Amino acid sequence: FSPGLLVVAGSFAAFRLLNRTLERLVPPPPSARRNRWKWRNIWTSLAHSALPGTHNPSPCRFCLHPGLSEDLVGTHPPGAHSLVAVSVGYFLEDFVDMLCNQKLHQSWELLFHHSVVIVCFGIAVLLHQYVGFALVALLVEINSIFLHLRQILLMANLVHTTCYRLNSIINLGTYMVFRITTLAWMTRWLFLNRENVPPATYAVGTVGMAIMTPMNIILFYRLLRSDFFK
Repeated sequence: FSPGLLVVAGSFAAFRLLNRTLERLVPPPPSARRNRWKWRNIWTSLAHSALPGTHNPSPCRFCLHPGLSEDLVGTHPPGAHSLVAVSVGYFLEDFVDMLCNQKLHQSWELLFHHSVVIVCFGIAVLLHQYVGFALVALLVEINSIFLHLRQILLMANLVHTTCYRLNSIINLGTYMVFRITTLAWMTRWLFLNRENVPPATYAVGTVGMAIMTPMNIILFYRLLRSDFFK
């Protein structure tokens, strides 16, 4: 039994409770009242993105823990394992939330995405290995902050505002830096370290990258077309 599973369970319960109380904390505008669960869901996702987005081992953490950039398998800074476990709890909660409230044909892409993340991060939590690699993956949550803000502004019917336009530009810029570039770096790391990673783990990582990379490129194209070439 891994203590990390307790953190996962606690995280799941905490995000579930947050989801239930958010409607009182952040009342939906008139334009979003027909889809109240989605409004709560996005704000819950934003809360998670802000967590690893502000505590993730960004360049500052890599400087404080130089061994992390050299060993993403066995080395990780204090608190990193718990942060990954918290993220597993969130993705499980979001998976359940979508499964219960949204039709499958509308959510299958995100459900598929969450399944891959839960498996990959779950391995890191259970084995206490590849935590550094999972932390690099969590860099994408910095972009997710602006991605979720975009959805909130859309639901609040604030598309034709300076705030939405500014967020669109920042969203696209952080998408390139923290999603596309991060996934490319992770793919490269897997390729260069294939002899040092067990075959089963290497297979999971390779499949994960093969799924995530096209999904993120397609989403980037959709954002570009919607916000800049509509």
